[in-house]
Amino acid sequence: MVSRACSTLLGTPARTAGRLSAASRTAVFRAGLRDGRSVIVKLYDHTARRNALTEAAAIRAAGVAVPVPQVLGSGTISSEGTTALITSDLGGHTLGATVRSGDIPHAQALKDLGGLLARLHRAPVEQTVPRRPFFDSVSSLARRCPPDLLNRIGPALAVIADTPERAPSVWCHGDIHFENVVLSGPRGTRYLVDFTDAAPGRREADVAHALVMTAAHTPWDRRTLLDAYAAPLDNTRLSAWVVVHTARCWVHASPGTSRRLWSDRLTDLTRQTPHLFRTLRSEGTPR
Repeated sequence: MVSRACSTLLGTPARTAGRLSAASRTAVFRAGLRDGRSVIVKLYDHTARRNALTEAAAIRAAGVAVPVPQVLGSGTISSEGTTALITSDLGGHTLGATVRSGDIPHAQALKDLGGLLARLHRAPVEQTVPRRPFFDSVSSLARRCPPDLLNRIGPALAVIADTPERAPSVWCHGDIHFENVVLSGPRGTRYLVDFTDAAPGRREADVAHALVMTAAHTPWDRRTLLDAYAAPLDNTRLSAWVVVHTARCWVHASPGTSRRLWSDRLTDLTRQTPHLFRTLRSEGTPR
């Protein structure tokens, strides 16, 4: 399928291919072409609601505001409806890897991410592009979340649901974290990658995702990222989205150490923002 994608969309078959990641409906490969180029090929199953075409459109929209990989080709590559996206290969040197190696301090990485988000959120949003509805944002959580936890975070969900329609929409990345920032070029330019979940939405949702996925749960880490973001935010909505994203991480975490980590973070949030939780005497934070 990788070779077919390269032949169909670029006119050059792949000579080599190595899988970088895989999910239920997507798989990402680094492919070496017969003409010597290295490219990134992302395959979408035909059942994927968001596909290579929607991701390519999001990358091009974001590219007017932030560095992104070049879209080399996108389209349908099988009669079943499989789609493929081919982009330039920026290498595998992520911001997350530099933080783990100690080359970039965590605080500096937070500043980098906050600055990139601020730039992304200034990208123009065409009126014809629909905003991701609230129901779509939380429906997967509702399907997987235990009823007691869903009830517990009810006040946070209510805050998000009551967001006025007049609140501005921005281009949201949808999965912002250190591993989706690639450092490339002699100056280590920061590129945003993986726009699978990108869509117009509320800026607080995207910033909250960054706070949660970068472990910026202490007041000083949160302030570091928000100072770099330097754009107006509704603090109540931001905190509500932090609760929802943390609950989603708890739901998807593996039982054991990972689940306990997210459980502890939910407990911390209960103390920090008690107004966003419904506390029942018979309930405890799920573990």
